Amino acid sequence: MGDDNEWLKLPVDQKCEHKLWKARLSGYEDALKIFQKIKDEKSPEWSKFLGLIKKFVTDSNAVVQLKGLEAALVYVENAHVAGKTTGEVVSGVVSKVFNQPKAKAKELGIEICLMYIEIEKGEAVQEELLKGLDNKNPKIIVACIETLRKALSEFGSKIILLKPIIKVLPKLFESREKAVRDEAKLIAVEIYRWIRDALRPPLQNINSVQLKELEEEWVKLPTGAPKPSRFLRSQQELEAKLEQPQSAGGDAEGGGDDGDEVPQIDAYELLEAVEVLSKLPKDFYDKIEAKKWQERKEALEAVEVLVKNPKLEAGDYADLVKALKKVVGKDTNVMLVALAAKCLTGLAVGLRKKFGQYAGHVVPTILEKFKEKKPQVVQALQEAIDAIFLTTTLQNISEDVLAVMDNKNPTIKQQTSLFIARSFRHCTASTLPKSLLKPFCAALLKHINDSAPEVRDAAFEALGTALKVVGEKAVNPFLADVDKLKLDKIKECSEKVELIHGKKAGLAAEKKEFKPLPGRAAAASGAAGDKDTKDITAPKPGPLKKAPTAKVGGPPKKGKPAAPGGTGSTGTKNKKGLETKEIVEPELSIEVCEEKASAVLPPTCIQLLDSSNWKERLACMEEFQKAVELMERAEMPCQSLVRMLAKKPGWKETNFQVMQMKLHIVALIAQKGNFSKTSAQIVLDGLVDKIGDVKCGNNAKEAMTAIAEACMLPWTAEQVMSMAFSQKNPKNQSETLNWLSNAIKEFGFSGLNVKAFISNVKTALAATNPAVRTSAITLLGVMYLYVGPSLRMFFEDEKPALLSQIDAEFEKMQGQSPPAPTRGISKHPTSGIDEGEDGEEPDDGGNDVVDLLPRTEISDKITSELVSKIGDKNWKIRKEGLDEVAGIINEAKFIQPNIGELPTALKGRLNDSNKILVQQTLNILQQLAVAMGPNIKQHVKNLGIPVITVLGDSKNNVRAAALATVNAWAEQTGMKEWLEGEDLSEELKKENPFLRQELLGWLAEKLPTLRSTPTDLILCVPHLYSCLEDRNGDVRKKAQDALPFFMMHLGYEKMAKATGKLKPTSKDQVLAMLEKAKANMPAKPAAPAKAVSKPMGGSAPTKFQPTSAPVEESVSSTIETKPDPKKAKTQGASSKTKTTQGKKIPSKTNLKEDEDKSGPIFIVVPNGKEQRMKDEKGLKVLKWNFTTPRDEYIEQLKTQMSSCVAKWLQDEMFHSDFQHHNKALAVMVDHLESEKEGVIGCLDLILKWLTLRFFDTNTSVLMKALEYLKLLFTLLSEEEYHLTESEASSFIPYLIVKVGEPKDVIRRDVRAILNRMCLVYPASKMFLFIMEGTKSKNSKQRAECLEELGCLVESYGMNVCQPTPGKALKEIAIHIGDRDNAVRNAALNTIVTVYNVHGDQVFKLIGNLSEKDMSMLEERIKRSAKRPSTAPMKQVEEKPQRVQGINSNANMLRKGPAEDMSSKLNQARSMSGHPEAAQMVRREFQLDLDEIENDNGTVRCEMPELVQHKLDDIFEPVLIPEPKIRAVSPHFDDMHSNTASTINFIISQVASGDISTSIQALTQIDEVLRQEDKAEAMSGHIDQFLIATFMQLRLIYNTHMADEKLEKDEIIKLYSCIIGNMISLFQIESLAREASTGVLKDLMHGLITLMLDSRIEDLEEGQQVIRSVNLLVVKVLEKSDQTNILSALLVLLQDSLLATASSPKFSELVMKCLWRMVRLLPDTINSINLDRILLDIHIFMKVFPKEKLKQCKSEFPIRTLKTLLHTLCKLKGPKILDHLTMIDNKNESELEAHLCRMMKHSMDQTGNKSDKETEKGASRIDEKSSKAKVNDFLAEIFKKIGSKENTKEGLAELYEYKKKYSDADIEPFLKNSSQFFQSYVERGLRVIEMEREGKGRIPTSTGISPQMEVTCVPTPTSTVSSIGNTNGEEVGPSVYLERLKILRQRCGLDNTKQDDRPPLTSLLSKPAIPPVASSTDMLHSKLSQLRESREQHQHSALDSNQTHCAGTLTSSSTTNIDDLKKRLERIKSSRK
Repeated sequence: MGDDNEWLKLPVDQKCEHKLWKARLSGYEDALKIFQKIKDEKSPEWSKFLGLIKKFVTDSNAVVQLKGLEAALVYVENAHVAGKTTGEVVSGVVSKVFNQPKAKAKELGIEICLMYIEIEKGEAVQEELLKGLDNKNPKIIVACIETLRKALSEFGSKIILLKPIIKVLPKLFESREKAVRDEAKLIAVEIYRWIRDALRPPLQNINSVQLKELEEEWVKLPTGAPKPSRFLRSQQELEAKLEQPQSAGGDAEGGGDDGDEVPQIDAYELLEAVEVLSKLPKDFYDKIEAKKWQERKEALEAVEVLVKNPKLEAGDYADLVKALKKVVGKDTNVMLVALAAKCLTGLAVGLRKKFGQYAGHVVPTILEKFKEKKPQVVQALQEAIDAIFLTTTLQNISEDVLAVMDNKNPTIKQQTSLFIARSFRHCTASTLPKSLLKPFCAALLKHINDSAPEVRDAAFEALGTALKVVGEKAVNPFLADVDKLKLDKIKECSEKVELIHGKKAGLAAEKKEFKPLPGRAAAASGAAGDKDTKDITAPKPGPLKKAPTAKVGGPPKKGKPAAPGGTGSTGTKNKKGLETKEIVEPELSIEVCEEKASAVLPPTCIQLLDSSNWKERLACMEEFQKAVELMERAEMPCQSLVRMLAKKPGWKETNFQVMQMKLHIVALIAQKGNFSKTSAQIVLDGLVDKIGDVKCGNNAKEAMTAIAEACMLPWTAEQVMSMAFSQKNPKNQSETLNWLSNAIKEFGFSGLNVKAFISNVKTALAATNPAVRTSAITLLGVMYLYVGPSLRMFFEDEKPALLSQIDAEFEKMQGQSPPAPTRGISKHPTSGIDEGEDGEEPDDGGNDVVDLLPRTEISDKITSELVSKIGDKNWKIRKEGLDEVAGIINEAKFIQPNIGELPTALKGRLNDSNKILVQQTLNILQQLAVAMGPNIKQHVKNLGIPVITVLGDSKNNVRAAALATVNAWAEQTGMKEWLEGEDLSEELKKENPFLRQELLGWLAEKLPTLRSTPTDLILCVPHLYSCLEDRNGDVRKKAQDALPFFMMHLGYEKMAKATGKLKPTSKDQVLAMLEKAKANMPAKPAAPAKAVSKPMGGSAPTKFQPTSAPVEESVSSTIETKPDPKKAKTQGASSKTKTTQGKKIPSKTNLKEDEDKSGPIFIVVPNGKEQRMKDEKGLKVLKWNFTTPRDEYIEQLKTQMSSCVAKWLQDEMFHSDFQHHNKALAVMVDHLESEKEGVIGCLDLILKWLTLRFFDTNTSVLMKALEYLKLLFTLLSEEEYHLTESEASSFIPYLIVKVGEPKDVIRRDVRAILNRMCLVYPASKMFLFIMEGTKSKNSKQRAECLEELGCLVESYGMNVCQPTPGKALKEIAIHIGDRDNAVRNAALNTIVTVYNVHGDQVFKLIGNLSEKDMSMLEERIKRSAKRPSTAPMKQVEEKPQRVQGINSNANMLRKGPAEDMSSKLNQARSMSGHPEAAQMVRREFQLDLDEIENDNGTVRCEMPELVQHKLDDIFEPVLIPEPKIRAVSPHFDDMHSNTASTINFIISQVASGDISTSIQALTQIDEVLRQEDKAEAMSGHIDQFLIATFMQLRLIYNTHMADEKLEKDEIIKLYSCIIGNMISLFQIESLAREASTGVLKDLMHGLITLMLDSRIEDLEEGQQVIRSVNLLVVKVLEKSDQTNILSALLVLLQDSLLATASSPKFSELVMKCLWRMVRLLPDTINSINLDRILLDIHIFMKVFPKEKLKQCKSEFPIRTLKTLLHTLCKLKGPKILDHLTMIDNKNESELEAHLCRMMKHSMDQTGNKSDKETEKGASRIDEKSSKAKVNDFLAEIFKKIGSKENTKEGLAELYEYKKKYSDADIEPFLKNSSQFFQSYVERGLRVIEMEREGKGRIPTSTGISPQMEVTCVPTPTSTVSSIGNTNGEEVGPSVYLERLKILRQRCGLDNTKQDDRPPLTSLLSKPAIPPVASSTDMLHSKLSQLRESREQHQHSALDSNQTHCAGTLTSSSTTNIDDLKKRLERIKSSRK
């Protein structure tokens, strides 16, 4: 037994854990005692028991557990550390205590839970209790619910979170256990006590019986607000207060508390969002369009069920809303309209704010549908629009609502006013600013005068509500002219109104009303009785209040851009009287008028009014006038008096004196009486009729002005204009326009209807009378003052002459500001109110102008087809859609904000995979911003923010476009819209470096200009901090730049506080940056808009004077450089405005500074520069040499500058903000010309400062610096200044670093500067610096430096290479092995350039290269080198200037150098040719080649004197100076147009080795070919183009396809360009026929090779390419000249069969082409030159006799040949034997025999013989024939030559004839013909001779390597007629051409292409484009190129010097030709 009591000795904590229950019981008792004794809650004793408390409550023994619970309760109540045990203890209580049968245990458990809540652990307790609800034991569930209920009852809904409880309630109500259901009911009642009706929606789906029971219980609850009875420890003081006796004060306090409490719980927040979009019926969109209304109804019912869910999940509801909107707007069945409206209500209530983006689309439709009379439809629409209103703000829908206010339908007007009234109830004074109230009041004031009583009542209610919301002071200015009766009515309404955000009374009333409304229908049900509608938001005024408040600043912004100065004051005056004298007078009958008039006028006056005697009438008028002058305003019956005046004769009065008086009286009445519009209408017609009258016109104008003052100018002007233009009198029209021009100046522009004027002005501009047009233009000038440049858009379609007059008028007005209004104010004595309004009025004035621009409604053009087009799968269709949209916007100019479905469609395109479409969309959005103006605001969230997302695009140009778009939008909307909400911070959160840097850059630009920002800006700060630590350097830099501007708006404290969540290391870094930013933080701009908006308005400028100048100073240059972006978007006046602010009224502080800035910026210090250099040499100062500039360098430079740079400029130069650097650079540019000496004196310092700018990361500074440098070096070279060594060494290395910049434009600028530097610093020294740059790690820098070296060598020859050419080239050659492709290419190109200058010696200089590098170099030289044309003439002496030497071969490919003659490279860079090239060529090399080709007459040649050079050392090809020829023939002058040379140039690029260049050239050609009118330009260039193309094909085949590194996609792209081009070309028959045989042969060779290229098939799109080639081949066969293509195919077949390397497949395809040709023969036989075809077949059979053909592996060749011949025989019959004329020796020909055999079947032997006789004996017959016969024969031939069709045939026959009869005399035939014809014949004969020789000697060209083959380009050789050259009478270049040909053959070069020499015309305009040419070819091409570049110069000379002269060579020129012959001989021997 003793053992059993061992535990008694144990300490308490051990007892508590003992296994014996008694021990534990004792332990718990002891513990309880200890706990009660400890007084200090922080005592260490408590901690001993921390781990045991859970055991206390979970003890397995029921008795012991009870004691444990007691102890635990005391522990929790008193121990400081108890909170730590919450989770485990409460979960123990739930699982082990709540299931105990003893009630005491449960009670203690509940107490423990409540105690934990009291010690601030409510959340953890609630979590455990909610977990308990999932327990299977119902006892536990009941206890958990009970605990929660007690907790709520005691602590209140602030402590206990209701949402999670409410979420599980429905499940509890479904429990099978009654106890659980009962407990659930109890807690539901308790929850209801705290949150009232917010509980209804979540419980609407529970069992109806339960709901009914609940309702009964809820009704019993007391109505007073519940109060918590128990408090958290932290609130115990409150408890103490509550225990004091409750006094009135206590009550009030409780009430206050309650006021907080009630709106805090929003039913909506308690709900789970339901996703409904996916649950829509699949066929919903089809059904909703169905014809049967029942189907449409089904669809809508399905939606209705879904949207009944009280909270919907956000998603893209655009399509659904669109469908519902369509039903509401267009469905004929009103039942469905109501149903659709209910669905919209459901969506709006379920989505709340998320529905806001669709509100704009739906509101106008609903408002217009109020025309329906049926109450249930009206009610449904009311509910819908009220629900929608709560999702958006009044500001956002104001445009739509106001538009509907003018509707004619009274029901619509009534319901709109009621809606406005209900909307106002939700507003507060701050969310209903004056700018928003103003247009609404103006519209409602019209309605209170409406004829329909219901419209009037509704308007009164709305105005009353407004009055209640914002107070009388704000509304009274708008009610100034409302009569007392109506004013009282408005006030009466105002008293009845109860506001949502109202005083206490309002809230209490609301609660009462809420009670009976069941479920959530309550929210909308009361809408019909519009006062109930305020209930809709009763639960949630919180958010509502916030949203509109944020927007308060919105509207005034709209006006700022347009606020044109003076209108400020007009606004005040005119607007005050808006609808002033709306003394709406009924029209009185003439009798009443007479009666009233007789009461105030003398009786004689009335009698004499219509007297026939004019004097009596005049006397009567005088009396009338006196009477009027004496009358009081109140008693003057205006209408009656003007009626009397209008009485017969009225305005038809013939006496001018009487008329003048009459008009004067009208003016008097208008000025003195209460003149109504009714009275005005009586007189205006007469006034307009007299306005053009010479004598009465002025009086009429005065009267009109008086009426305008009484009835407001806008109304009067509109009446007057319409009257003037409805009559024909031009004088009246022009005078009316003149009157209006003056009136606008006097009254201001406020309220005028621009739309109406514009249409009238357009009519006036079209008038025949010049006076009317002039007046119209003057009026436009005046309107321009107020409206600004946007006015011009409406007149862009006028005739140019008119438009130029309008522009001239606008130009006059430019810079003027509108005069301050002088009229329109007399009626309204100013009151205190004016002062208050003054501030805002200018904005409104501006506002009006923007709003007055007529805006087109384009929503009807945005059809669903268009929207679906924009979303199509095919990008082309998407593009079409976008094009259409752009067209619609362009056409409309200004548009209304309603653009239908367009935003959603465009948003989709912003993430289009096709970047071109993204850019197009961005451009459309830019257009949209301009077109929609400030209304674009409402689209910022759904369209603007997605544009910001595009800033993250990887493509530079797309980002730039997006930025431009965002800026265009921001200009219209201001920044508030963008900064509100979380959207911007969400964008910044995305970890996209491009997005981040662009967005931060944009914010850094925009934030400094804002005066205030929404609080949401703080949301961006955490992301800004993460950007400060981004991996990307640019992002970090941009974030640092933006930091000060964030701080400027948020303040340092807030920013520092936000660092709290960062990691410690990050936090320190960020705080350091914040400190730094704090120092640079700019001040906020001080209200600039007001200061500027009133430059002329009386004393305004003086009032704002003090602020204006400092603003400009403090906000750094942002405001200076682009004067306040908000102020003046378009206003012409604005420019003046800005200057007046800046200059006219400088404040005192500014005056001093202005004086400072007037002096020179650089001070000339004698010998200053020299001294600085000495100091540097003597090491007294630091040498300017660093990798990044350290502070000491900057300080040193600052010190050195202080003596020679103006102080204020130095401050700008060394400011920490980049914008100041930009400012400094701008100043330096301005002073560059004026202070040359100063600049040169400080040049070393300026250059050093600029090197510092190279280390800035801000691109704008860099660009500005480079711009300055360009100007600087241009100036230095003009001044012939030479850089010193120290200037160069401290600047050039840093400039060269920048040549490696990633941005193209910077690299281009740096290259341009390097280029200009060679004019002030020796190129050889530059070479060393650039050489140094090639060692950089930056590959772009290496590549650019190497290219620059190439340029230097090209321009200055080898002497420039330092230290020696050998060393330099070795260095360069190292880079051929570089790992970067661009560097390799640059190195290769540079060496090729040296090769071009220096020839083969390059290889010696380079030394040993690796095999791979050497092969690359050789390949490149083969492909690209142009052999030096002469030894570089006199190595261009090194002088800092680039002279254009002849060694520059660029002329060969491009004509003339670029704008900048300084550098050779520029020529290569520039595409545009300038004809200065020839100027640079030295005298002895100048060639007069321009007419060598186009002159064919007898010519007088003068040879230029040649300088006698030593010729022994010239073993290179030589330029041959050709004879200078004076033009004779005028026929070809027009051929030398620039178009030809442009086309030549583009064609030369087709064969480029660079794929992109080639593609670009092909695209340009394709554009020409696709346009019928332009395609002609290609005529004459076809062969040349085809040659370039097949050379490119060969290049791809041999080089590109083998290049591993090249993207195969690129090659496919190039192939498709080539093929596309060719197909376009071969569809134009006239062009296709120009292709010559040789070219077609090569082309077919290229195409067939391509079809057989297996490498293509393996590519993804290869099959497509091959299919296209197939198609192309067919086109070539069908469309080319049939003779040429047949001939080409025969030669190709022959070559392919001869070549051993050729594949059998190749020959087979050639034969297939021939078979196709055979099939075409029946149609084409007549157009074929058979003689030539038979000659080709003859040659073929000679090379392949029958026996040889039979030995071929395939039988196809022989069959092909037979088929061809057989078809020809069949088609031609025996005549075919007449076509063998071209075959020299027919007897030897197998062909003839073959043909004869074929003919045997159809002819008898004798006929055949005789035929042969004819053939063979032709010569004999001819010999015998008489002379007459011969003459006939020749005449026939010449006839053929003269006809267009048979000219070739004729020439061939003449050639044959001459060959047979060499002694024949054709002279008599030529004598009578023109010079041109003679030369044409001779040339033709020579061409044929060459053809025949060529064919005879070289039948094939396949054995030649591709490089060789290229030389077959037909070059425009100079073939001048050379008749009788054998006699030595006349020698032309053609002789040498013949020789050349022989040489070429000996060298193994190909002449076949010379055969088909194209006709002369095409020769004239073809340049040579051999990229791989032999030197002899070079010679020709050089000649032709020089000819072309010269011809542009000499063209003018041609026309004037066309002399016809003949003569022979002078002896001197003969000797010169001998000289040339010798040279040629030497070349010949060297080539052997």
